[in-house]
Amino acid sequence: MDRADIVDGAFRQSLQTGTFPAGASPQGPLSDEDAVAVFRAQCLSRNLDRRSRKMQADGQGYYTIGSSGHEGMAAVAQALRPTDMAFLHYRDGAFQAMRSHQVPGTTPTWDMLLSFATSTEDPISGGRHKVLGSRRLSIPPQTSTIASHLPKAVGAAYSIGLTRRRKIDGQVMPSDALVMCSFGDASANHSTAQGAINAACWTSVQSVPLPLLFVCEDNGIGISTPTPKGWIGNSFSQRPGLKYFCADGLDIYDTFRVAQEAAEYVRSRRKPAFLHLRLVRLYGHAGSDLQQAYLKKEVFEAWEADDPLLHSARLLIEAGVLSTSEALAIYQEAEDRCTRVAAEAVTRPRLHEAEKVMASIIPPPRETAPSNGPDQQERAAVFGSETKQLSAPQPMAKLLNWALTDLMIEHPEIAIMGEDVGRKGGVYGVTQKLIDRHGPDRVIDTLLDEQSILGLAIGLGQNGFIPIPEIQFLAYLHNAEDQIRGEAATLSFFSNGQFTNPMVLRIAGLGYQKGFGGHFHNDNSLAVLRDIPGVVIACPSRGDDAAMMMRECVRLAREEQRVVVMIEPIALYHARDLMTPKDGGWLSHYPSPDRRIPLGQVGVEGDGPLAIVTYGNGRFLSSQAASDLRQDDIETRIIDLRWLAPLPKDGVLTALCGAQKVLIVDECRETGGQSEALMTLLYEETNLPHARIAAEDSFIPTGPAYASTMPSRASIAAVARKLWKSQ
Repeated sequence: MDRADIVDGAFRQSLQTGTFPAGASPQGPLSDEDAVAVFRAQCLSRNLDRRSRKMQADGQGYYTIGSSGHEGMAAVAQALRPTDMAFLHYRDGAFQAMRSHQVPGTTPTWDMLLSFATSTEDPISGGRHKVLGSRRLSIPPQTSTIASHLPKAVGAAYSIGLTRRRKIDGQVMPSDALVMCSFGDASANHSTAQGAINAACWTSVQSVPLPLLFVCEDNGIGISTPTPKGWIGNSFSQRPGLKYFCADGLDIYDTFRVAQEAAEYVRSRRKPAFLHLRLVRLYGHAGSDLQQAYLKKEVFEAWEADDPLLHSARLLIEAGVLSTSEALAIYQEAEDRCTRVAAEAVTRPRLHEAEKVMASIIPPPRETAPSNGPDQQERAAVFGSETKQLSAPQPMAKLLNWALTDLMIEHPEIAIMGEDVGRKGGVYGVTQKLIDRHGPDRVIDTLLDEQSILGLAIGLGQNGFIPIPEIQFLAYLHNAEDQIRGEAATLSFFSNGQFTNPMVLRIAGLGYQKGFGGHFHNDNSLAVLRDIPGVVIACPSRGDDAAMMMRECVRLAREEQRVVVMIEPIALYHARDLMTPKDGGWLSHYPSPDRRIPLGQVGVEGDGPLAIVTYGNGRFLSSQAASDLRQDDIETRIIDLRWLAPLPKDGVLTALCGAQKVLIVDECRETGGQSEALMTLLYEETNLPHARIAAEDSFIPTGPAYASTMPSRASIAAVARKLWKSQ
């Protein structure tokens, strides 16, 4: 027999016989009316769980991880305001049900059952997943089970204080709001949660406003692994900068009282707090989880005897708010409603076509105030004595710096964040002087934690900012790649375009640094980014291109709400010469602020019959090799991709018109590199003879062999000659 039915029968019998689990008497500020509302939300959540399991058994539901045992979160919702953004644990159906009660006109039963049925009419995901979430309720959808939403909750909380200091258009949360994020006791051990909580403490001790309430829902077990007794309390009660609160999550009066105290502390002090709730888990981890296979029967029967709905019913009856029959009637009414509404929800249309599934991967464009470019008077004041240098040719790092300066003058919602981006000006000087020009609120020196850097950006992006986070080296992204894959890139997909987190992520990367750092600072693999749906990847090769592409990246984020990544070739940041020392062949002039390179526009140099398709350092090396090939009467055209994702297929094919043969030069590895997609494109769309030269499937060493595994001027020329001479 389904444990959900066993718990249901036990609840009904307990009310009929008047036998309840022992507990404290009802005490605290929860009013009678609100206590009944909380109980109604709990009963709705419980019966939604039961109905989802029956829908799955009938082949009409597809994901049954539930909230039973965690219904105390309804009291937490009652203690907060509906304008407080909530990043929810997947067991928080009662929280959403209660918040729906706070916002007139919402239909939680219908909405959540449509989600369970994966109907296209599901108002949050459009049938893409069973997720909690609602635009009207300020609940962004979450799919995380490993607390990967905590870093962006930190970022969202930070954004509230930032909007109080820097007024911008488009902010979502009121200035007196707080952010709540909830998670389980098992997830609290994950490095993502630990990093986010550490970042909150780090921020708090520096007296930087961070109105954030962490809620740990401690049911004592993570799937099958018990949480050591006292672990959560001992781990989080003494953290610097973090106020600890603890409540009995089975007692709605105690939970509401403590949650209200915690919320008031966060709201008034603008500091983070940690609310620890004791709860139980009912029915196992999820619908497919057979807890009797790894737990003794007395363990989960003890949890079932501690059913939070039984505690709520007892408290309301003792308080004289409800009679036994009235409590049972509320519960029965919730079951009847869920049964009735579910019968209709399962008839509603579902997704079937790939095109419709993918429709929300790319966010919808949004209306933005028109801009006439950076204010010239402010520009003159900001650039100061550096104005005279604007007309002289410069390397990429300097032109990127100027482009960021102009963009920050033009768009006050831009904020830059990352390790060492402020006072130091970045490892390679790209953000030099920006903190002096625009202030520490907009150029934020962060702690050393890539997950927190990206979480800060995602959170700011959800509250009206255009964040430009920096990851110091491409190799460091792997510590935090799920913040892009699992959080930033999926938000529009799982919210049907209702929630977005636009950003321009800058990453110093690729290889060819002479004898520096080995594979920790040289990383010539973009595979981790290339396979994320919807993410735009830019990779400039020259300074003027970098400036114009950065402007397009910001436009894409600002107007089209895109997640954009710019890979900036480290070896070209300060490159000045192309063929001979002091020839200045790789310097370029700063393009006027109104010029940009549109997404998908490739660069073409020359019109020879041998086309070299490349990007980044490959363009630099191919330009050198082209000079050598010219001595053999082999004329080339160099096609610089510029945009690596989405692959600019039309631009490449147009640029190949008139070419006779094609060489692909890929500085990334042969396996998983850009060349694989380009070879496929040539095979499917052309009849041109082609070849490729790519990096070896190897890490990059330190020392004189730093470039030995990657294409070089000589090797490119050699492969080009062989291709050209081949029949």
